[in-house]
Amino acid sequence: MSEDIKKGVNYLSQKKISPEERLIFALDVPTERDARTLVERLGDAVSFYKIGLELFMSGAYFSLIDWLVREKRKKVFADLKFFDVPETVRSAIKQLHNKGITFTTVHGNDSILEAAVKEKGDLKILSVTVLTSLDQKDIEDLGFKVDIKRLVLSRAKRSLEIGCDGVISSGLEASELRKSLGDNFLIISPGIRPILNRSMDDQKRTVDVEEAFLNGADYIVVGRPIRIAPDPRLAAENIQQRIRRLFT
Repeated sequence: MSEDIKKGVNYLSQKKISPEERLIFALDVPTERDARTLVERLGDAVSFYKIGLELFMSGAYFSLIDWLVREKRKKVFADLKFFDVPETVRSAIKQLHNKGITFTTVHGNDSILEAAVKEKGDLKILSVTVLTSLDQKDIEDLGFKVDIKRLVLSRAKRSLEIGCDGVISSGLEASELRKSLGDNFLIISPGIRPILNRSMDDQKRTVDVEEAFLNGADYIVVGRPIRIAPDPRLAAENIQQRIRRLFT
């Protein structure tokens, strides 16, 4: 738990986002059939889906997005972490227009982010700060001789100055982002582990549902704790109940 929360200080989001949309489910399955089956099973317990590289490689990425948006009336976060030469990123972002996608992710330096922002239209661009699967040792191994929180803050500050709509950040750093950069941007926090055993996978910088939101996250991304649960719908509903208690 963060020191701010221990002191009774929180950064609970005041943005006009319905509580049920604040949970984004990571639809990380290998095939479109698996994805549709899981969406049907979750029903109205989930209204916002993150679709990443695994389904992109299935060959059915955009047909699945169209089904989610047009037929199921769900929101979609295209988590493709675009990282390439700026012109390629600009062209790729342009291809996402008119597909009903709400968020997408971009990873890279200023010129890459600028190219994405230039072409975003109604799409919201989220800059990746530091992956939640990385800890301080990993950052140092990559050659960054800096505290991980300072790195997240530096990347977020540059991203927002360029015109990104928000950032992907662990809930561990969310409170520092709010204190330093204010409330006029989105924080989406993955690495949510709403169970006691947080050593279940490769995520290293994790928080639970309440801590993420009290530290300033606008949305949380949850994958495995729902997907591998004996009853995924019940697991999602339990998280939704926790969110509603915070925001209502």
